[in-house]
Amino acid sequence: MAKLEVQDITSGYGEQQVLWGVSLTLQAGKLTSLVGSNGVGKTTLLHTVMGAIKPWSGTVSVDGRQVQSVPAFRRPELGMVLVPEGRQLFASMTVQENLEMGATNGRARRKYAENLDRVFEMFPRLKERRDQAAGTMSGGEQQMLAVARGIMAEPDVLMIDELSLGLAPMLAVNLFEKLLELKGQGLTMLLVEQNVQLALKVSDYAYVLREGQVFIHGPAEEVADNPEVQRAYLGV
Repeated sequence: MAKLEVQDITSGYGEQQVLWGVSLTLQAGKLTSLVGSNGVGKTTLLHTVMGAIKPWSGTVSVDGRQVQSVPAFRRPELGMVLVPEGRQLFASMTVQENLEMGATNGRARRKYAENLDRVFEMFPRLKERRDQAAGTMSGGEQQMLAVARGIMAEPDVLMIDELSLGLAPMLAVNLFEKLLELKGQGLTMLLVEQNVQLALKVSDYAYVLREGQVFIHGPAEEVADNPEVQRAYLGV
């Protein structure tokens, strides 16, 4: 069953078009990756789906309901949550205060205590440092906090922009393992990621974006076996 559908989206900034008729579907409970080189429109697509950028044309639907006219600040109430590139934490606030900021929508407030226990179990280091200022933590710890804050928002669809950016390989692998854990819990996810090899390993389905258009899509294993993808992104 489709949880989120993007149909023929065109979008951009001012008069500069970035996306050219992009369509993708997230199946419920599956992890879908969106990969491609820098500057091809991956983040623009996320911001368009989340309402931060108004699409020029096309539709965005959640559970069959079109939401492209819903203001960005209302979309978390519909279960749409974005973990942004660069984490965008509140550096002077503590770990727990940042987690509280993730739970500001009504649906999340009702499950605050339950989700706090959930993220502290998933990320024990955050529990140990719950009173520490977020800006004083390592990059890996901050990325854990950014993902945990997203979970605190009680998402039906969790979108993550560049999970492994700037992280040591072992930390990146650890975070990807957490994605598999979330997928095992039935969460629908869209991962935008430059580490194509890791992204394809954990994903059920994948889209490759090139020059603002979907170039290839299919089951992740098939995309990983595509000769052009192997040459361009996997170093084969």
